[in-house]
Parts: sequence; C-alpha cells; structure tokens
Amino acid sequence: MPKTVITPPGTGTPIAPFSPGTLADGIVYVSGTLAFDKDNNVAHVGDAEAQTRQVLETIKSVIETAGGTMDDVTMNHIFLKDWADYQTINKVYAEYFPGEKPARYCIQCGLVRPDFLVEIASVAHIGKR
Repeated sequence: MPKTVITPPGTGTPIAPFSPGTLADGIVYVSGTLAFDKDNNVAHVGDAEAQTRQVLETIKSVIETAGGTMDDVTMNHIFLKDWADYQTINKVYAEYFPGEKPARYCIQCGLVRPDFLVEIASVAHIGKR
C-alpha cells in the first residue's frame, strides 16, 4: 500500500529518522510529538499546559495538512514525565477534543530530553465517514 509523508509547512527538521506523519489508506499516523521550538530546543520548560498545547497544535497541523481535522482522531498515545501534570494535561486535551473523545492510553515514562513533560502520538481516519 502506498503511503504519503506528511510534513506541515514550517515544520523543523526532526531530531531522529522519522516523519511528522504518514498517510496510508485514509489513515494518518502522527509520530510522537514533543514541544520543540523552531530550533529543536525544548519549548515552555516547566510548563505542562503550554507544552501540551504546543504538542496538540503540532498534531493538528499534521492532520490538517493530510486533509483531516481533530474530529478524525481515533486514538491518542499519551506519555507523561510526571503524574503530577495529569490534570493539567487533561484540561488542555479536553479543549482539543470537546465532543466525542478518541480512545487513548496514558503512561508515565522518561522522555527523550529531561525538560519534556508530555509526548502524544495520534491516529486519525480521514475521508472514510
């Protein structure tokens, strides 16, 4: 099955060998997304709310570039550095998914750099409603 790499305009160069997203058979797979600034530094150090918002905006841009919307998201994989940020992250998350909620799971783990507080990977089904 052919796939299309999805790279929104203005996206920085990834720090590892991956694409921001791929589209195959109407399904968008969004890579694990972290709060990077334009120079690949950690953005909003110490601010779980701002990092979550930036992560979800980046995910939104990948899905929209592929032709979908956040309503098309069917699954989110959430990784937290610290459970103390769980309520804050959920507050922002609820803003991006106000209606029917996608399936998800959430685990606590170490992230690629110590100053990251949240990482989210998503799956969206577009064009098949």
